[in-house]
Amino acid sequence: MKRVIGIGNALTDMLVNLKTDSVLGRFKLAKGSMSLVDTRLQTEISKSVAGLPYSLSLGGSAGNTIRAMAQLGCSVGFIGKVGPDTTGDFFVQALDNLGIEPIIFRGRERSGKCVSLISADGERTMVTHLGAALELSAGEIEPSIFEGYDCLYVEGYLVQNHDLILKAARTAKKCGLKVAIDLASFNIVAENLEFLRGLVSEHVDIVFANEDEAKTFTCEAEPLNALQAISQMCELAVVKIGTKGALIKQGEEVVHVGIMAAAKRVDTTGAGDFYAAGFLAGLCDGLSLRQCGTIGAITAGKVIEVVGTTFGEEAWADIHRLVNKVKNEKYLF
Repeated sequence: MKRVIGIGNALTDMLVNLKTDSVLGRFKLAKGSMSLVDTRLQTEISKSVAGLPYSLSLGGSAGNTIRAMAQLGCSVGFIGKVGPDTTGDFFVQALDNLGIEPIIFRGRERSGKCVSLISADGERTMVTHLGAALELSAGEIEPSIFEGYDCLYVEGYLVQNHDLILKAARTAKKCGLKVAIDLASFNIVAENLEFLRGLVSEHVDIVFANEDEAKTFTCEAEPLNALQAISQMCELAVVKIGTKGALIKQGEEVVHVGIMAAAKRVDTTGAGDFYAAGFLAGLCDGLSLRQCGTIGAITAGKVIEVVGTTFGEEAWADIHRLVNKVKNEKYLF
């Protein structure tokens, strides 16, 4: 596997640092969840946190993963849809600046936005208005999009459009690609459980899930049992278990990989996205499961040390230094 193309919601992220979780209770938002809302409610929530520190960045779950893979030196592309506005122009240009092939369609609605409410403990609760991202349709997915790629990475949040996610996975498989998916959020899994189980069983090769998502997906409370259940549906299963690291299973091989113990948890936004980026980057280089898991832990460990999912050249230089040690098997968790 050498080249990866992602498909997901093309979003701009607004990251807000909360002093307390009162706004979550006021709007009945489950902490750590992702909720799809209309423009009116998103605007109301945004107004309620006016005055708090915030930042803007290029976002979307698959967008974060593909962007991080590009920074890791991988050859990548991204499929998405933005609006006929300057936000959409920014999104396309940002992909191009990073060397990511932009397969970006233009919709009628304004470009999508995600408001990420970051609690004092680093947990993030996302309130998303998809806008033009929601207009990406199954009819726009053509086999030619996948030419030259080896793997399709699917954002689990796309499950709001069953036809789209199914068409993308089926077409990619017919074109000879591996298909990987991140299960996105426990509430998304619960709301689309039977569909996701069918999708994974029939069309997916690689599954990424955190402990809550794996439990919801398999109805197994014990992570190792959940890993086993997922591995019976696909080729490679990864269950992330927070501060205990991750469990990985491919065939008969089971690996437990730890985390970056020194990482300071500031904001969990993008942790799962960056873990998938590091893991897939390792697969692109033909590395072992432990090496892939370690690179995933390194990238996830770095992103939780900052607010948002963007950090500077010094941090990336540190990541590359550690990744090179992993490749030489001198730094493994």
